[in-house]
Amino acid sequence: MSALIHTTALVDPLAQLHPTVSVGPYSIIGPDVKIDAHTKIGSHCVIDGHTTIGQNNHFYRFCSVGGMPQDKKYSGEPTRLEIGDRNMVREYVTINTGTVQDVGVTRLGSDNWVMAYVHIAHDCQIGSNVILANGVQMGGHVHIGDWAIVGGLAAVHQFGRIGAHSMTGGQSALHMDVPPYVMGSGNPCVPVGVNVEGLKRRGFSPEAISALRDAYKLIYRRGLSLDEARLQMRQRQTEEPAVAPALQVMLDFLDGSARGIIRP
Repeated sequence: MSALIHTTALVDPLAQLHPTVSVGPYSIIGPDVKIDAHTKIGSHCVIDGHTTIGQNNHFYRFCSVGGMPQDKKYSGEPTRLEIGDRNMVREYVTINTGTVQDVGVTRLGSDNWVMAYVHIAHDCQIGSNVILANGVQMGGHVHIGDWAIVGGLAAVHQFGRIGAHSMTGGQSALHMDVPPYVMGSGNPCVPVGVNVEGLKRRGFSPEAISALRDAYKLIYRRGLSLDEARLQMRQRQTEEPAVAPALQVMLDFLDGSARGIIRP
């Protein structure tokens, strides 16, 4: 056994672990697991299912990763879990594989911070640079965009979508979609503004931030329909090409929202 794998760990001979992977005491690695370089598995973790994990991840003790979906329709199909690079996954996090009713794979991107007791359900698609605070709970099929922040103990309804660069307060109940760049909070979650400080930290130009604040007003403050708000955003894209990419993220999200967006 490798010096990096504790003598009490149980690693299936069919599992594919890079020689630099470390596995802590009493952890269990299943036969269909593949883990890339410099990833650390803490003590008492279970990594199973058809699971692929990238480089430089750190799973703290008592994580359960790659378990079967909590879905009564699941019948043992070889669905998957894919995890990128440089993720920090803290204690008691649970991440399930996908289902054939969706794309068959749950995904966690790269550079995410997943705090203790978070549950990432089947078929969730989590982007990169996302922060999920302690106790965030997701139903199946949830999509979360890059750089989103979800506060502690928030609950996200199945099929819910949280847009890129958004920020959701702790204990929020998300029954509807949270658009990109928007801050939301409460039960039910309601919009409370634009995540201006987060956008500044990520290098958005003053012009782009101004355009996004105006887009927020079009959606929530002017009494317009979503179609009317989208039309005015597209007009601004034509008039100010420099802010067009930031507005396009919002437009694409609104066009793809099946559940509808959070409302005051």
